[in-house]
Amino acid sequence: MSIPQYTFDEQRLQALQRYSVLGTTTKPGFDDIASLAAHICKAPIALVSLVAGDRQWFEAKLGIEICETGLNSSICAHALIEPTILVIRDLSSDPRTRENPLVLQPPAIRFYAGAPLRTPDGHAVGSLSVIDFEPRSQGLSDQQSAMLEALARQAVTQLEQRTLVLERENTISKLQELEKGRLEKDRAFRQLFDSIDDGFCIVELKYDGGSPVDYRFLEVNSAFTEQTGLVAVQGKWIRDLAPDHEQHWFDIYGQVALSGEPVRFERPAKELGDRWYEVQAFRVGDPGAHQVGILFRDATRRKSEEVVRLSTEALQETVNQELNHRMKNIFSMVQAIVTQTFRGADDQALVQKLTERLRVLSTAHDALLEHSWTRSELGTLAPAVVSTLAPLSRIEIDGPSLFLGPKSTLSTTLVLHELTSNALKYGALSNGQGRVTITWIVEGELLVLRWNEIGGPAVQPSDRKGFGSKLITFGLCGTGGTEVHYRSSGLQANFVAPLAQIQSI
Repeated sequence: MSIPQYTFDEQRLQALQRYSVLGTTTKPGFDDIASLAAHICKAPIALVSLVAGDRQWFEAKLGIEICETGLNSSICAHALIEPTILVIRDLSSDPRTRENPLVLQPPAIRFYAGAPLRTPDGHAVGSLSVIDFEPRSQGLSDQQSAMLEALARQAVTQLEQRTLVLERENTISKLQELEKGRLEKDRAFRQLFDSIDDGFCIVELKYDGGSPVDYRFLEVNSAFTEQTGLVAVQGKWIRDLAPDHEQHWFDIYGQVALSGEPVRFERPAKELGDRWYEVQAFRVGDPGAHQVGILFRDATRRKSEEVVRLSTEALQETVNQELNHRMKNIFSMVQAIVTQTFRGADDQALVQKLTERLRVLSTAHDALLEHSWTRSELGTLAPAVVSTLAPLSRIEIDGPSLFLGPKSTLSTTLVLHELTSNALKYGALSNGQGRVTITWIVEGELLVLRWNEIGGPAVQPSDRKGFGSKLITFGLCGTGGTEVHYRSSGLQANFVAPLAQIQSI
């Protein structure tokens, strides 16, 4: 038996779904409609059927026990496409129904008349039908047909009213839930309001000629008194409690109330025990109410500590500058002593190397001074060191921001100085074409620094291991991790050191 394609129409199924009746228990109103239809049409069976996309459900039934059938047993599906009533006088001879299981097997029905249940939007969701066990060659009388159609309309009205009742009940339920949620939020807000250590209040601004001149406390939390020293303030004006309260408080809150723009700030309050406050202020309620919520914390102790800290830092800066001046004088004096002491020495190149090492240590000292002798930034240190010997135009330096500890700063300085000096004498910087790249990366918990010479003469390892070679072997913080390769294109050196160690020592 073929099923009309309209049965599966998406809009029709959505219209049926809106009623939320499939699978529900029968309702007295629909039972009454089925009884009236059976009585009027003198039929043993009457059904209020709703046709879904996979079955038909009997919302009301008379003279039959089953509550639903599959679509292959549905005669009502054919009533969906009829403009008025579908009447089949003999189900066993009609091609649409003669193979229907309800016709071929018990209850072996033979007559069917069904009026479609059409929604106000014009979608047929089911039918009101009467059924007989005997064929009816005369069908229904005009009066019976008219009454069946009227009862079908009444069934749709019942569906609409039931839906409206459900929607109203849902709306009431949602409103009750919202009210319950609001009350719970109010309780939670009040608990939060009274439990926070910061002071909180809601104030109402008073203006005179457009200028804020006073504000009244509408709400305060439990911490308010501890934070301000004011008691029993609710409903009172601040000018009555603290007549000389600074004007900046009124100006700020007045602007927040008018503009709606929240602010954060710190201000002193002399009238409240010479205190400082950290404050967040924001508008609450309707703009015309001129109400402001204020969350604040006593910052007096922090401000006092901040003043002491700034004074200490200023003093430390003065001491550092003085130490820097004296250290530079010491470095200059040591260099002068070395120069004078070894003026007559045969190996002046060695004297010059010692002087250069003293000068590069002065560079490390300057880098550490920028951070109060606690650390140096590798991206600043590297170019400062190599530029004491070679032009930066021939040296490419690249790597992420990274801080070195004091000891690592000195060892890295000496290593970079020694590599630059060797590159000038024997390597890529000894001619006019060679270049040097200095790069570093962080791999997991390790720092990897690479020195790479390009375009210089071929270099060979030296049998002589002087102080400079030992410096390079010691690595960035005296723990080794050095690999040196003598390539045909130039020297390549890789330095690996634990990141935590190189930053802490």
